[in-house]
Amino acid sequence: MLRTSNYSLVLSLQFLLLVYDLFVNSFSELLRTAPVIQLVLFIIQDIAILFNIIIIFLMFFNTFVFQAGLVNLLFHKFKGTIVLSAAYLVLSIAFHIWIMNLRWKNSTHFVWTDGLQALFVFQRLAAVLYCYFYKRTALHLGDPRFYQDSLWLRKEFAQVRS
Repeated sequence: MLRTSNYSLVLSLQFLLLVYDLFVNSFSELLRTAPVIQLVLFIIQDIAILFNIIIIFLMFFNTFVFQAGLVNLLFHKFKGTIVLSAAYLVLSIAFHIWIMNLRWKNSTHFVWTDGLQALFVFQRLAAVLYCYFYKRTALHLGDPRFYQDSLWLRKEFAQVRS
């Protein structure tokens, strides 16, 4: 059972990781002349996204709904966040690899190809959607209905069984 104090701590950690992600997305281009620092920021950003995904799954595993065997219900209710988080992680890693490959040896020149620009747009669009859906999911998982037996859960279980 996720207690209020634990939930507050987990939620704060999730929001801290989201703020770091937003910070790197907003200001990483200012560090293009320092590729090593930019590389470290990108690695930490990718790890932060991965940690957020792990945390959300740990929160899923901690719910009464999951423990009652209604994994499909959780997946159906939060599949947008799960798919979007995975897609955002892949887009971020691809963008970071591409941009570091182009800028590593010649960081003083502004290198911006058409493909990189398209990937940049998709990655930033996914970032906005990821932040919104992830935050919404993290707040929804604080609902007590997910952590105790209730009429809502019994109805869902009856629908699955029939």
